[in-house]
Amino acid sequence: MNRSFWLLRGLKFVLFAVLFVAVAGYVTMRLWNWLLPDLFNLPLISIWQALGLLVLSRILFGGWGGRKGRGGWARHRREWKQKVEARMAGLTPEEQEKFRQKMAGACGPAWMRRRAADPSQSASL
Repeated sequence: MNRSFWLLRGLKFVLFAVLFVAVAGYVTMRLWNWLLPDLFNLPLISIWQALGLLVLSRILFGGWGGRKGRGGWARHRREWKQKVEARMAGLTPEEQEKFRQKMAGACGPAWMRRRAADPSQSASL
């Protein structure tokens, strides 16, 4: 993959993140302005106040990480790795090598894939 592809992909991610935040703020503002002034006699809010309200509620009630325990992603990665190792232990050495070769050719970005020049290198994997 070339550099412009990753740059374009990063720009798309940023665009969608900004769009998501804007839509969430707009929906929060509309719901607030539709319900709360009539129900509790509260003032109307702007989109910036709605975004601030979302950030404040995230800090107070949601936190900034998962609630599944400490080391969320690291723990999931470790569990996944143990699961794969357990499945690999049930395979014969020939099946393990075939699986490794298939995964090396299919998984991850092209620049990370292992390239074996000759069969003697692939046997050491």
